[in-house]
Amino acid sequence: MPQYYIWTIGCQMNKSESERLGSYLEQLGYRPTSTAEEADLVVLNSCVVRQSAENRVINKLDSLKSLKRSRPGVIIAVTGCLVDSETDQLKSKFPQVDYFFKPGGCPQWLEKVELAQVLPRHPSPSTFVPISQGCNNFCTYCIVPYRRGRERSRPLEEITDEVKELVRRGTKEVTLLGQNVDSYGRDLPDQPDLADLLTTLNTIDGLARLRFLTNHPKDMSNKLIEAIARLDKVCELICLPVQAGDNDILKAMGRGYTVEQYRQLITRIRSKIAGVALSTDVIVGFPSESNQQFQQTVNLLSELRFDTIHVAVYSTRPGTIASTEFEDNVPLAEKRGRLHTIEQLQEGIAAEINARLLGKTVEVLVEGKKKGRWQGRTRSGKLVFFDNDNECRGQLMKIRVEKTSPWSLQGKIESNRTN
Repeated sequence: MPQYYIWTIGCQMNKSESERLGSYLEQLGYRPTSTAEEADLVVLNSCVVRQSAENRVINKLDSLKSLKRSRPGVIIAVTGCLVDSETDQLKSKFPQVDYFFKPGGCPQWLEKVELAQVLPRHPSPSTFVPISQGCNNFCTYCIVPYRRGRERSRPLEEITDEVKELVRRGTKEVTLLGQNVDSYGRDLPDQPDLADLLTTLNTIDGLARLRFLTNHPKDMSNKLIEAIARLDKVCELICLPVQAGDNDILKAMGRGYTVEQYRQLITRIRSKIAGVALSTDVIVGFPSESNQQFQQTVNLLSELRFDTIHVAVYSTRPGTIASTEFEDNVPLAEKRGRLHTIEQLQEGIAAEINARLLGKTVEVLVEGKKKGRWQGRTRSGKLVFFDNDNECRGQLMKIRVEKTSPWSLQGKIESNRTN
């Protein structure tokens, strides 16, 4: 029986596509292996959103040269956002690779299928479900629209049937994925939106929780906010990337909103959804970002106090608008210093937010074990660790929090599973 190995880096969409590709390969008679050296087929699912991610992909590809020399028969394939329309250039640069195929696509040497429709054979308690592909926003720094194309939504009925089947296979929670989930359905005949989809999925028996990401501030509607507040299975966690706290930088990024509009949106969300947790993304060192403009970002983050912040250093992505219109003129040392400033700020904020849960009882969906301890997440996305000798995977547990940190919670079981 042939063996396959998939190496994945990048966003949740990549992780979902790798999982589904693995399931498809298993349907064809392959079985997974934990190392590339043992595999007959090696697939790299790549990310080039940041230079650091691209460097890791290239280093991984370089490491496979010796494998190809020692085992010429091994098939090496690459997918993900490294792959563009210029595959001849990629083949010339990486001759050890046999095939390149587009993100979310099916390898060309296999029978063509819609990868999004291939379900995980043994889904985890929390499973990703792609609802759309591509993006129409074309933020000036982002390569994704050039790699994944324009927005394409899956029919509501198809997604609903898929979630029902995943629940039948053991899934308790689904996270709906899209480059911009708030644009879901605009290209479909009846134009259902994300609120309509959540409302439909909320009725599925056996499904305990619903999540979705990522939102775009200019597209998040009041209807969606009200649906989150109303639907009992939709978790109180919203990822809402701000990217910068200065209006001139936001305009240069092509984000389509102002700091004032973003602040108003956060106010609406918090007024409608009790106990909501908010996460955001920030880019530091965008071309010509001054110290004063960066301080505006720091001030906004200090004011809004997010539960989680994902901060990244700006890196030029060839082919994007920013790469042709702006000079990458913020020194790397300055970028790294700004990143460290935000990381330190957020560590303190997260520590204070999480400390409020000390002594409280939280509901945790147990996803598995890490270093001998059970781990799972609360509805608001807090990572929780606890000990128990019994099998807990896939259960909803009541955990009393006994220790907190900026990054996770630790506790003990207060009662048996909630359902």
